[in-house]
Amino acid sequence: MRFFRARRRSDAEKMTGTPVAEAKALYEAGRYAEAEAGARAVARARDDEYAAVALNLAALAAGAQGRHAEALATYDEALAAFRRFFGADHWLTLKLRSDRAQQMTSLGRHAECEAECAAVVEAAGRGTEPEMTRLAAAARNGLVFALNAQGRHQEAEAVAVEALAAHRERDRQALVLRLNLARSLNGQARHDDALREARTADTLYRALPGHLCLPDTGAVDLVVADALLGLGRAADARQRAAAAHDACLASFGPDHRRTREARALLERIDGT
Repeated sequence: MRFFRARRRSDAEKMTGTPVAEAKALYEAGRYAEAEAGARAVARARDDEYAAVALNLAALAAGAQGRHAEALATYDEALAAFRRFFGADHWLTLKLRSDRAQQMTSLGRHAECEAECAAVVEAAGRGTEPEMTRLAAAARNGLVFALNAQGRHQEAEAVAVEALAAHRERDRQALVLRLNLARSLNGQARHDDALREARTADTLYRALPGHLCLPDTGAVDLVVADALLGLGRAADARQRAAAAHDACLASFGPDHRRTREARALLERIDGT
């Protein structure tokens, strides 16, 4: 994920040598506490675009540690800074809104996440920058997750299928869309279909560079376990759910949304 593109700079320019480069590298290495500390230090020391991006990074890192309420508060602070330095309609500001909305769903605020992601999709559709296409896919992913969380699985499936049809790249965005499509299929008790979709996502997950997929640790195992349980394969489901839980616990800690979800699935399996 690119966190920053300064005004008047080319899209190809990277963050090497910028004040947020070290924190970004720590985040991509899965060293979330260090990344957060470094990003917050940059944000405190500056009053410019880099401070805004540092707040974004701090919010991402806090969320990755399962501190979802603090992450959302930091996103609120970052959003004000992004509007100030980039403008309300800039694709970076809209991307931040999408990320912020998806943090809401970790706090059970699914209807708010749905509304905000839908608004970002609409705004992206009005934009002309090339980044708007990727932004729309990211916001649709958040919309699919929010719809699934509200039990509206058929609507979620339709949005996911539409998003995948529009997003042809085999990248992390395709991965998370496929995983959320599999979630919608599990929600409709179409477990064979969900398992096939999850296996396609697993193939993509293994093909992508490892640092890109660290935020998705445990996600494939979790969706596969849910499908296997629905197919009556409880022993196989427990093995995959335990793998998801252990991986999420090691990467994100006990309070992260996905760790909690894996723990609840294990309890459901053990209760059958």
